[in-house]
Amino acid sequence: MSTTFESNPLLDRLPPHLRQYIKPQNYDNYTPINQAVWRYVMRKNVDYLSKVAHESYLDGLYQTGISIDTIPSMYGMNRILKEIGWAAVAVDGFIPPNAFMEFQAYKVLVIASDIRQLEHIEYTPAPDIIHEGAGHAPIIASPDYAEYLRRFGEIGAKAISSAHDMEMYEAVRTLSILKEAEGVSEEKIKHAQEHIEELQNKKVTPSEIALIRNLHWWTVEYGLIGTVENPKIYGAGLLSSIGESTWCMTDEVQKIPYSIDAIYQEFDITKPQPQLYVTPDFAYLMEVLEEFANTMAIRKGGWRGLKKLIDSKQIGTIELSTGLQISGVFTRMIQNEDNEVIYFETEGDTALAYREKELIGHGIHRHSNGFRSPLGKLKGINLSIENMGPRDLQAYNFYDGKSIGFEFESGITVQGLNVTGMRNLNGKLMLIQFRECTVQYKDQILFSPEMGDFDMAVGKEIVSAFAGSADFLSFKLEKHKLSSIATKLSISEVEKELMDLFQQVRDIRTKGKPFPIDTLQLIFDKIRIHHTQDWLLLLEIYELVHDEDLIFAKAIIDHLNDLKNHKPSISHLIEDGISLVKNVSPK
Repeated sequence: MSTTFESNPLLDRLPPHLRQYIKPQNYDNYTPINQAVWRYVMRKNVDYLSKVAHESYLDGLYQTGISIDTIPSMYGMNRILKEIGWAAVAVDGFIPPNAFMEFQAYKVLVIASDIRQLEHIEYTPAPDIIHEGAGHAPIIASPDYAEYLRRFGEIGAKAISSAHDMEMYEAVRTLSILKEAEGVSEEKIKHAQEHIEELQNKKVTPSEIALIRNLHWWTVEYGLIGTVENPKIYGAGLLSSIGESTWCMTDEVQKIPYSIDAIYQEFDITKPQPQLYVTPDFAYLMEVLEEFANTMAIRKGGWRGLKKLIDSKQIGTIELSTGLQISGVFTRMIQNEDNEVIYFETEGDTALAYREKELIGHGIHRHSNGFRSPLGKLKGINLSIENMGPRDLQAYNFYDGKSIGFEFESGITVQGLNVTGMRNLNGKLMLIQFRECTVQYKDQILFSPEMGDFDMAVGKEIVSAFAGSADFLSFKLEKHKLSSIATKLSISEVEKELMDLFQQVRDIRTKGKPFPIDTLQLIFDKIRIHHTQDWLLLLEIYELVHDEDLIFAKAIIDHLNDLKNHKPSISHLIEDGISLVKNVSPK
């Protein structure tokens, strides 16, 4: 079994924290039943979606190397995707939202290589190769949409999440794994669903990642394009669901003109959507995205941005007016009467950077116990510290190796031995180092000499705040836990026989006409006797013989009709399969 994956120039650019989510596709693990599920869904989709999907869908299938008859190989997809500037990787099911977005920013499609079970052929909440490969990949052949997807990833990767978001992510991921795993009790699945409902019912202020995830859902996953009266499908969730792609076009589903208001419309991943949004074109998606980005902390900064990072309890970054970037887990801020941040703190490993590159000597080894600093202008001095040149510093007694004391407008005082300063590329002072330093605010000692050297960040204000580290190499890699909650059951002899029968029919179709009717008759007899619940393989046999042997074909139809009567839940699947055969002859 392969334990590696084939790379290419786009994948080589991925940082380590993203590469850890990539796993080999292990193509040989797909069973003949998996292949039949893929083929049924794709034949049904192409037949129907050619009428209701955005015009780029069918062209995109061919441009991205998606076959109707065979589950796509990552290797084949990458060779073709490279021509349109994208790549694809197999990943381990659900991955953290920010990581998913960041892959998009690198123009890499993440594809869950698992495939839904036969009993979930119409829809599954778990990411699978039908959803990702047949849903997402074809539409990126449209340049406007591909750029929207890339830009969305770039912005979404910086969105700040909350502790509640991460709890919800783990809960949904757990449920999706349980639903697609074999041998999991209904009680265990019910418990996982109840946990999600409990989290959903919590009244929490939606975070940036929650809001932008809503935009992602109502566009990338469940988007419609055109007019409310005559919409077309482009969302991957609809393109990959043979049930919902049909239902969404009925009057039962409300069609709403797309706008930024979609950020407040939540969704339930386990149920069909009662409303969908219609964008007039792909360019308008970008307008709404930029409108939302203008509300995010990455562009607004300030105390609100810092508060979002504190509430997230995860690694985030603030950027000061000097360009200095501080990355860590933020825990505290002090504000003045105008709500301006006059002081901030992190705890634990912290790193300083400029333009996304860690400052030499200012990584987590130096700042392992957190980082703290006042912000703002000095009291009684019109010139801000960051704009002081060497002569200005001397004029205000900032001499290297000399003791100095000064006070900020906020009332914070700094007293210590001035060691040195660091400037940015534009000549602005962005960091000053002190020894034997005491920082005080009113009656609070914020920093004392026994805490070591004091590195004071220089900046009037926080101009940006975003999730993650400025330099992705600054922090130790947190290893992703694989989706291994449930183990696969051993396959019974009956199941092995059924897989073998599926493979025989697949081989017969591949060889082409004339089809061996006697062999197919024997397979049909085995299904009637030993595999009485099967309907998919019967459809595949019917596809081969319907215009070759009318008596045999009628026997198959009669058996399928009996199945429809005994299992009404699959009646429409059988009818759709028969309809496909009558409209399209086998190759």
